[in-house]
Amino acid sequence: MRTRSDAHGIPVIVNAHAGGGDAEDAGDSLRAAFERHGLQARVMTLTHGQSIADTVDALLAQGERCIVAAGGDGTINAVAARLLDSDVALGVLPMGTLNHFARDIGIASSIDDAVAVLAAGHCIACDVGEVNGRIFLNNSGIGMYPRIVAERERVQRRLGAGKWPAMLRATWDSLRHPHSSDVAVFVDGDTVHHQTPFVFVGNNAYEFEGFALGRRRRLDGGMLSLCILRGKSAFGFLWMALRSLLGIGSHRDDFDAYATTEAQVHLCRHDVKVSTDGEVNSMTSPVCYRIRPKALRVLAPAPASTDEAAG
Repeated sequence: MRTRSDAHGIPVIVNAHAGGGDAEDAGDSLRAAFERHGLQARVMTLTHGQSIADTVDALLAQGERCIVAAGGDGTINAVAARLLDSDVALGVLPMGTLNHFARDIGIASSIDDAVAVLAAGHCIACDVGEVNGRIFLNNSGIGMYPRIVAERERVQRRLGAGKWPAMLRATWDSLRHPHSSDVAVFVDGDTVHHQTPFVFVGNNAYEFEGFALGRRRRLDGGMLSLCILRGKSAFGFLWMALRSLLGIGSHRDDFDAYATTEAQVHLCRHDVKVSTDGEVNSMTSPVCYRIRPKALRVLAPAPASTDEAAG
């Protein structure tokens, strides 16, 4: 990878709290991984109170041509938001809890393998979703999921629980006591009315089958995947969650689904909690979604050649 950064190190923005590891050890490991691939890393570890946006803007003002985000989906989202519609490439090092974006563009969870992708320098153009001015690389949600995230954070603060135990408890409580809302969705020139506990909007199409559930085959299809969960009893939601966990069957019949470039979700209440890549913010109804085709340049694995695929 040949960029202005070669002379003084490729800037790597690290979320000190991603994945729960030690930030100093993570920085040393990153520098060593870069050196193994003939690169130099300028590790910038950010803690609470330090702005990712300000850090990225300062790097852009210095003329950087590639900025690497090391963390989970929230960290990658925050860096990507400053690089849209530019020729500056985003590098991704998966160091979070789930790393959905890295997985779907083909980056392995191994940091050494991820740095090898950066060194190879192959760039792709990815679509980005937008909701009321905020972007999402993976998905956005209204209803059940934002409530789960808010409850998880409350449990973590109150009980000092880890992220996963708190998430499991919050999910269990939400599935046992689902709350549905009346929504009017304007999509493809029509208005459809639903009573639903959850509206899901994905950046490109998500899989609904078995263990592929929640994965995407591509991120450049130029479409949003709008899915409205059909109402169920508490037992029905628990059974759906168990099937998801075990990779059993298809979930297509659980949703009303639309492929579209834009949509509006109208709710009765003015203030709406909306998730974007696992972060929750308050927004005003109507909640307006649109796709931004190929708005983000990302360093990703090169596709296998025909000969390699045949082998």
